[in-house]
Amino acid sequence: MRGIVTVVGNDRVGIIAEVCTLLASMGVNILDINQTVMQGFFTMTMLVDIGNTETPFETIHSSLKKKGEDTGLAIRIQREDIFNAMYKV
Repeated sequence: MRGIVTVVGNDRVGIIAEVCTLLASMGVNILDINQTVMQGFFTMTMLVDIGNTETPFETIHSSLKKKGEDTGLAIRIQREDIFNAMYKV
């Protein structure tokens, strides 16, 4: 099973490290990552493997949300199948 992680917020040092460290601590593998900074706004999208972790999806979701709240970022995760269904034209 795979998921899509999105991170949006004001750019600062350490955002990628913080999010990647949290994901690694839960056994989530990053498969692909894309990030950019546009006029001071940081945006990142990650494709992650959540199929081999023992951490329940809801725990991953709530941990990322809390990290976002604690750091002033909007961090979300969606299951890939839900993401694809929502954006199917």
